[in-house]
Amino acid sequence: MTAVAEGEPPSLDELACFQNDGRAWVVTDAADNPVAFMLVGVVDGNAHIEQVSVDPSHARQGLGRSLLDTASAWAEERGLAALTLTTYAEVPWNAPYYRRLGFQELTVDQMSSGLRHIRDQESARGLDEWPRVAMRRQLDPPSLSS
Repeated sequence: MTAVAEGEPPSLDELACFQNDGRAWVVTDAADNPVAFMLVGVVDGNAHIEQVSVDPSHARQGLGRSLLDTASAWAEERGLAALTLTTYAEVPWNAPYYRRLGFQELTVDQMSSGLRHIRDQESARGLDEWPRVAMRRQLDPPSLSS
């Protein structure tokens, strides 16, 4: 997965935009070192997980799930309908992991125009060398109180 490893990380300006908009979360360890993070955008009325990453030395501790729960709460507060993401279909900590957390794979016909655009950009960057999918997890609708 050389294209992924050699891909440019978000610039400091891009990260600042996520941070300033309240769409970036970082998990730190006891020594205050970052060990996981997530960046979220909004695509076609859904919270879109732009990137979520957990340091392998901190894997299997629920950090990714916790970050996704944070994104869900953030999206629900804003009345967004779902979480979406694109990921590798066969990497165990990608699509199979997200399926266990309630995400469903979308066919091309089920993808919104924004998700199709993201997939086209990923393909242009060479990320389709390995099978990729778009996924969606419906959020609970806001409750109506009298």
